[in-house]
Amino acid sequence: MVLLSGGVDSATVLAIARSMDFDAYALSFRYGQRHLVELEAAARVARENGVVEHRTIDIDLRCIGGSALTADIAVPKHGSVEELGKSIPMTYVPARNTIFLSYALAWAEVIGSSDIFIGVNALDYSGYPDCRPEYIEAYERLANLATRAGVEGAEKFRIHAPLIHWSKAQIIKRGMDLGVDYSLTHSCYDPDAEGASCGRCDSCLLRLKGFKEAGLEDPGKYKEQGSSSR
Repeated sequence: MVLLSGGVDSATVLAIARSMDFDAYALSFRYGQRHLVELEAAARVARENGVVEHRTIDIDLRCIGGSALTADIAVPKHGSVEELGKSIPMTYVPARNTIFLSYALAWAEVIGSSDIFIGVNALDYSGYPDCRPEYIEAYERLANLATRAGVEGAEKFRIHAPLIHWSKAQIIKRGMDLGVDYSLTHSCYDPDAEGASCGRCDSCLLRLKGFKEAGLEDPGKYKEQGSSSR
């Protein structure tokens, strides 16, 4: 079971799961996010990687709000990665990974899977609390306490977060080794009507930094930088 957003990290995690000989099931969410173009990217990545099944589930997190991604709050923009603050940014969606993992856990239990992959990262990331190792460890314990499969099953649930201690450059290099086509992916929180990335939100800046440090050109389209990255 792979949580697939359509971005660099989730595309890399899917490739890692496939390289481990897992039959991958991909799960995406239409949760009220303003950057719905990411779901088109997720569908492209799923098709390219030959998943057994790809489902997109509708959840209305706009009714809760509290995030620049799900409410009428401007997405923060910056001139460089160095300008990113230390505090949790407004692009944090309250309890998002907990909600997503719960759906993944439910589907995994139904199909008899004990392995769930998620592309969280605690190094080159925006400071979200649900991307930290201690969170993943806690959720894995919960998964095995809260399900019939966890209590009665022969195998315990495992939450795989293979990227959690990697830099964005390391993630991209690993993905390239596995043949990931990053032109299929999308990372921007505030794309334009044509799907071009802004180049200035947290996610864009971290992606651009990763490709630069990896010594590669970002194949993504950026409205403020022409057809591709600097």
